[in-house]
Amino acid sequence: MTASPLPAPALAGTGPADPVDTSTAPLPLVLRSERPLDLRSTLAKLARGPYDPTFRVVPTGPQAGTWRTSLFPTGPVTYRLVQAGVRDVVGQAWGPGAGELAASLPVLLGEPDDAASFTPPARLADAHRRHPGLRVPRTGRVLEALVPAVLEQKVQTVTAHHAWRWLLARYGTPAPGPAPDGMRVVPDARTWATIPTWDWHRAGVDPRRARTVVECARVARRLEECTAMDPTAAQARLQLVPGVGVWTAAEVGQRALGDADAVSVGDFHLAKAVGWALTGERTDDAGMLRLLAPYAPHRYRVVRLLEVSGLGHAPRRGPRLSIQDHRGN
Repeated sequence: MTASPLPAPALAGTGPADPVDTSTAPLPLVLRSERPLDLRSTLAKLARGPYDPTFRVVPTGPQAGTWRTSLFPTGPVTYRLVQAGVRDVVGQAWGPGAGELAASLPVLLGEPDDAASFTPPARLADAHRRHPGLRVPRTGRVLEALVPAVLEQKVQTVTAHHAWRWLLARYGTPAPGPAPDGMRVVPDARTWATIPTWDWHRAGVDPRRARTVVECARVARRLEECTAMDPTAAQARLQLVPGVGVWTAAEVGQRALGDADAVSVGDFHLAKAVGWALTGERTDDAGMLRLLAPYAPHRYRVVRLLEVSGLGHAPRRGPRLSIQDHRGN
């Protein structure tokens, strides 16, 4: 595919005019769920590496909690969430986007994520029992998930994470409110689309990935519509953009769209890890899909159980298998 069939609308702001600025006065956040909720494991996959400037976990002290920034149509937001009980999360939000974040908090924390029909593989039954609060989050922010996924295509994760940090330091905006030092808000679509060639080079991003990010930014409004589509249609819409393949679309589905069935086909290590965990033998992508097929529409849920349980690693005498090293496209 050489050209995107998605028409590119103007890159003007999309939010309502004159949003209320709550950058100094925090907006309280409360979620009381009717079932277990593990805040840390549910949001963990939103972090792009241990030094992601949009994500920070502060273990102790007056700022303790999970901190994250985001960019909503109404503007940027910083939010801090704290586990207040097995089913409860509380926190605060700062910035013009605080109201939108508060309204979307149940969806972000996986309240619509229904695992009632999920029966885990026998080898993961214990992990499923030990992690009842593990959910698939849904940020609802497609471009935010798409850009770092593109940066992770076919490169070492450490290289992609460095690029993400460099670009946010250069083109992101300061996090509103009392965020931990160094936190940033992602650039808007216009900014991503106008980053000059030399700064992509300075960030360590090759021309192919840079072009893909720019193309995604040009059609960002059409891509954000994926949040209102069923998972199959959303995956198809994402893959209309040149440079966005099955792997990248699945990575977005897992974070922005709450898709518990999105499998990152093409990942360098994932198929081997799934094969080892479920059968004791390594396999390829086709074999992985055969193994996961009985668990649809919860195939990604199986992968998350592998990640949190550590069962996707072969013995030490073999090559180390890590399902965190994403190299697909």
